[in-house]
Amino acid sequence: MIHGLSAFPLTPLTESSVDLHAFAGLIERLATAGVESMGILGSTGSYAYLEKAERKRVLREALAHSGAVPVIVGIGALRTRDVLELARDAEDAGAAGLLLAPVSYQPLMEHEVYTLFESVCSAVRTPICVYDNPGTTHFRFSDALHARIAALPNIASIKLPRLSDNPAEATARIAALRACIPAHITLGISGDAGAARGLAAGCDGWYSGTAGLFPEVALQIIGAARNGDMATAQVLSERLAPLWALYERFGGVRVVACAASLLGVCGEDCLPRPLLGLRGEDRAQVAQVLGELGLR
Repeated sequence: MIHGLSAFPLTPLTESSVDLHAFAGLIERLATAGVESMGILGSTGSYAYLEKAERKRVLREALAHSGAVPVIVGIGALRTRDVLELARDAEDAGAAGLLLAPVSYQPLMEHEVYTLFESVCSAVRTPICVYDNPGTTHFRFSDALHARIAALPNIASIKLPRLSDNPAEATARIAALRACIPAHITLGISGDAGAARGLAAGCDGWYSGTAGLFPEVALQIIGAARNGDMATAQVLSERLAPLWALYERFGGVRVVACAASLLGVCGEDCLPRPLLGLRGEDRAQVAQVLGELGLR
């Protein structure tokens, strides 16, 4: 169900609400770009900052403009009751997949994370992607926990954080994980700077925030990887090193939001406060990099 390039767009905001017009424009861009799926309300989509009603409206706007491209929707929330409500709503609305991160203010224990996934798998039949993102959740999945969760019904994919830059270590990591999960479960790499390395290590797909705004450049990378030309995929990725450096410095969501504003597809203040858009020299630096890469 989840393979190839899954593009994760920004959810542009105004001071008081979601900018549904700008969001629809981003979705329509992806619907014609050739991506295999789109993942809305992921980290780039600011899901954790939105109320349930806003998230439901965003999903329906995506489904209304996504054409034939499957829509995967983030359902992570602090309370299991809210996760279940969002999961059932997404299934009823026609989402193709659910993306679930173990979100919590208090540090979670492994049995608590397992119980969360067990509860959702028991409530819906829509395929579920496990969102392994320790950078934001501060929870680290063990391989043993991945194996337990992967045995639950409806688990279809695991969205992995960036792998080691050492090719041998990255390949060994994917092999070790595949050895403990069912064969039908796909592995997708996130962390755009390391995507080419993840694909070379054996991942089935790429979950990309960059593709949510620049699908063409991401399609070039994954296209080369799909053709077995990993060297070209890596060269294409390395060409984007100035962009990856901005992600590292400012955070990917701030850079993508700034880029979207520079492209005129949303307003300048499109992030959920307290997050602030890039200003002054920082904004100029993003504009310069986009220009040098031909992304403007």
